[in-house]
Amino acid sequence: MDYRQSTAGIKSTPMMQSTGQCEPESPLPKLLVSACLLGNPVRYDGKSKDLNHLGLQQLLEQGQAIPFCPEVAGGLPVPRPPAECVSGDGSAVIAGSARVLTRDGEDLTANFLAGAEQALKLCRDKQIRVAVLTETSPSCGSTQIYDGSFSRRPVAASGVTTALLRQHGIVVFSQHQLEQALNYLAFCRQTTSQTATRSVRENCN
Repeated sequence: MDYRQSTAGIKSTPMMQSTGQCEPESPLPKLLVSACLLGNPVRYDGKSKDLNHLGLQQLLEQGQAIPFCPEVAGGLPVPRPPAECVSGDGSAVIAGSARVLTRDGEDLTANFLAGAEQALKLCRDKQIRVAVLTETSPSCGSTQIYDGSFSRRPVAASGVTTALLRQHGIVVFSQHQLEQALNYLAFCRQTTSQTATRSVRENCN
């Protein structure tokens, strides 16, 4: 797959500042991963969805994969009642035209928005440009979420956190697209390294 066309919406990583030294100072992009996919029992039912993937575990051990659960970060407990986007998808929730509700009608929209904002801040702080998030989650779904009827009927849409990250140029994959995500991360890291090297050469000439 040619990823060059996929970088148009990605904000460039800050490159070397003028320090008078001919050394690159550009951190390589990291990967945001739903915490439940890394074995953390933070899902609504108190369980995890551990992918048990060697490459992902290596990134985690190297500090290059950052686990995050937007629902827990937004103040929700574990376990918690399942929730779904009602009257729209994650983008509609951000726009204020849809809500995130439990089956009993409890409104958790503020928690989901707060978790999404914290995910975006983490991506900015940690130079994260790629994410692997849990499919069908009202926060993390990237190609599917449930339709709001609590009948576990999926629709083609994205969750609140995914929608906000994409609005700010972060590329989001599901756990079913893990190899694509890792390939894209490698592409981003290679591009960043090459750009930093060119910057060093220009500053040292």
